[in-house]
Amino acid sequence: MFRDPEVFVALRREVIPRLRTYPFIRIWHAGCSTGEEVYSLAILLHEEGLYDRSRLYATDLSDGVIERARKRIFPLSAMRDYTIAYQKAGGRENFSSYYTTDDKYAVLRKWLGNNVVFSQHNLVCDGPFNEFHLILCRNVMIYFDQTLRCRVHQLLHRSLSRFGFLGVGKKESIRNTPVEAYFEQPNPAVSIYRRIR
Repeated sequence: MFRDPEVFVALRREVIPRLRTYPFIRIWHAGCSTGEEVYSLAILLHEEGLYDRSRLYATDLSDGVIERARKRIFPLSAMRDYTIAYQKAGGRENFSSYYTTDDKYAVLRKWLGNNVVFSQHNLVCDGPFNEFHLILCRNVMIYFDQTLRCRVHQLLHRSLSRFGFLGVGKKESIRNTPVEAYFEQPNPAVSIYRRIR
């Protein structure tokens, strides 16, 4: 959770103020895997007072990982690292208040999943299904060749509202893609782009 804490700091400082201007916020986690990033953002939105008016759509190709994500269960052994990342990401609470534990596992609080919709979606061949204010598709496109990356970038562009934000992985970029001219990068230190057309 809170992988690349500097991204979550940038989300707090640069994206959250824009999201506050919407009466209802739609976010897409494309390639959500087992849900760590989905719940990280749910916590951030809660701390910023925006979770109750947000809907997070979490999709992945694999039904198996989606089912794991729905359960909100993570190894207890990972919580120490997650706590450190949460603190570096600007967390404002005691991270342990967001989960309960047993001998082996941490279970995130049920309410963290209340505004999350998990669903199967194939980035390569499925189309847009909503218009979003923020899309996070981090560490997904590193697995695609250039042709597939271009196709997925076009899908993400079509799925974003005007002035919406797109976050990609640390080693990913929209440079040299057909949609590059449609975005600006407000903070070159992180891979978050803003749709300008």
